Amino acid sequence: MRIAFVNGFYNPTIGGVEKVVEELATRYAKQGHEVHVFCADTDKHKRIKKKFEIIDGVRVHRSRYWFKLSLNTYIAPGIIWVLIWNKYDVVHSHVSGHDYVLWAGLVAFLKGRKHVHTTHCPWTDKFRPLTVRIPLFFTDNFFNYISFFFCNKVIAITPWEVPTLKKWMSEKKIKVIRNGMDPIFFERFKKGNFKKKLGIKKKLILFFGRLHPTKAPDQFVAVAKEILKDRNDLEFAIVGPDEGEMEKVKNLVKDEKRIHIYGAIHGKKNIAEMYQDSEVYVLTSYREGLPLTLFEAMASGLPIVSTPCNGIPYELKDGVNGYLVEYGNIEKFKEKILYLVDNSSVKKKISGINVLKTKNYTWDQIASETLDIYKE
Repeated sequence: MRIAFVNGFYNPTIGGVEKVVEELATRYAKQGHEVHVFCADTDKHKRIKKKFEIIDGVRVHRSRYWFKLSLNTYIAPGIIWVLIWNKYDVVHSHVSGHDYVLWAGLVAFLKGRKHVHTTHCPWTDKFRPLTVRIPLFFTDNFFNYISFFFCNKVIAITPWEVPTLKKWMSEKKIKVIRNGMDPIFFERFKKGNFKKKLGIKKKLILFFGRLHPTKAPDQFVAVAKEILKDRNDLEFAIVGPDEGEMEKVKNLVKDEKRIHIYGAIHGKKNIAEMYQDSEVYVLTSYREGLPLTLFEAMASGLPIVSTPCNGIPYELKDGVNGYLVEYGNIEKFKEKILYLVDNSSVKKKISGINVLKTKNYTWDQIASETLDIYKE
């Protein structure tokens, strides 16, 4: 089968959506399918010179972007033309609301090919500025009706978004397939490797994600500082690539030596060691779909304290396999983190529940379910 993925970015860009595309694409290429990825020629920070290359068997076509509307929105009209001139059996686009979703669907329709779309749950308007809400109003009331019309199947990553999607399409068109994680996170590695790199000797509380405003790393710093007023047996790590918040985070941390800023981390084994060296994983986001890190942390046996964003409460049940805390409630975050740190029996019980829960969310299973949709 010839499979064409369409997304704004691809490897080496770091992000949840890019990870989903890469995990699916590389698996299908290894299975013998002819896999293409069409994206813009940027990693969000600089223009990528190579317009075509093969990465792990995946043919990557990068079209020159003309301009960007935001850190995650680049306009690259050339994607339309390479879609027209290349051959494929199915087109799989990613992230609702982007212009290329419509073009991918329209081209697939004209060529008599199937168009599958994964939303990645971008629906909440919470904390969005007025300058963004205005175009989103147009998207919700006009663009989505057209772009979803040209989809044969729409993949929702969480049941939370199904009622929203039903505004634009029949429920028969929707299929829920959650995000996944690599089986390496079930493996157990020698403790201490990650902490040694950062010079950490105490128990570690982890923030792992893009340093983007929606992830609210500043809130994590606030929680850390509040805890460190009373405790000297803990340290905190902020791990992830900069997407606009790094300087702000550095200014907030200042000279606090017990809060470590690591930057981007590469390699699944390194990431697995990072999780396993941590006591608690913390998600302070005010907007999420269903983060990959949630399942990775669960598979690694970590208890999680998170905001109840969108799809997260479907996977994280308060008091069962972690704790949910409203965005901005610093005291409650502090309370739940310390409760887990100080109660090893509770932590151990949650760890077992999370490992068991994620057995059904490996990328091999997700890829198999998605391939079944292609073949329908």
